[in-house]
Amino acid sequence: MTSIKIMKNIILMFSLLPFLAQATSLKTGDYQDRKEVELFIADMAKSSDYTETELLDLFSQVKHQRHLFERMNKPAEKLEWHQYRNIFLKPKRIEQGKAFLNKHKALLAKIEKKYHVPAEIITAIVGVETFYGTYKGKAPVFDTLVTFAFDYPKRAKFFKRELEEFLILSKAYGFEHRELKGSYAGAMGIPQFISSSYRNYAVDFDGDKKADLFNSLPDVLASVANYFSRHGWQHGEPVTYQLNATNSAKADALKSGYKLDYQWQNLRAAGLSSKTNLKDETKVALIKLQQKNGPEYWAGLKNFYVITRYNHSELYAMAVYQLSQKIK
Repeated sequence: MTSIKIMKNIILMFSLLPFLAQATSLKTGDYQDRKEVELFIADMAKSSDYTETELLDLFSQVKHQRHLFERMNKPAEKLEWHQYRNIFLKPKRIEQGKAFLNKHKALLAKIEKKYHVPAEIITAIVGVETFYGTYKGKAPVFDTLVTFAFDYPKRAKFFKRELEEFLILSKAYGFEHRELKGSYAGAMGIPQFISSSYRNYAVDFDGDKKADLFNSLPDVLASVANYFSRHGWQHGEPVTYQLNATNSAKADALKSGYKLDYQWQNLRAAGLSSKTNLKDETKVALIKLQQKNGPEYWAGLKNFYVITRYNHSELYAMAVYQLSQKIK
């Protein structure tokens, strides 16, 4: 009896070999035989509407985008303020922003009424991101996300999540994965949404039952407004105030950044003052911007912090704010 059971187990084992041989295996392309990629594909096939065959075909066509590592390691946000500002507040960008705002005034008014985000802020975002939709990026989004997810360890977790979001997004919208182009970090469309933002914040404002951030301006502008609204934009409230410093040493001893780490009374105690009266308990961020002749100090309020949810940089938020004021 025992020998019969053993024989049956042997027969069962051999019968399973063809199925075991079909385990996820990537045999062609720049990512062939990469076990972590094969594991990702297997997990994705289990948790989504993709088949392993579909995913293997997609990943077998990926081309390494290692040349983008330099862009990732040296973003514009590492520049000093006087250098960064000169990129985004040139006369041409300001004048085109004014023209954009005027041309789409009625649409922006509808969006502002619904989401309570100023038209000039929405306009400044698309002005900074893609020069009002004229430059959306040339990097292949799918290949970029795969490259950073599996060959850029310090941000691998983030990019694996965005790769998963991109695949789900593409399946839902019927995107051709390999045709979409975007930024060096995989952001897409006129507002340069990353995949998770596209899925969570993109809205259909033109009524065609699809949020199109590539071609539909109503969808684009409303999605930016929705993003700001969902992150807590305070209607009618200020964004930031420039400060005077009576004691630079005290001011420099404080931590600067976009987070609301202080109350106004803390900044005032460090010798910083504003022409606008603020309540002592008002939460603020200390923004320090390096000009050619020395630092410039600003108090960032809640709306300033909301702008940084789009890009986690005080330089970015200040560029958007100042551009919006020039446009307005």
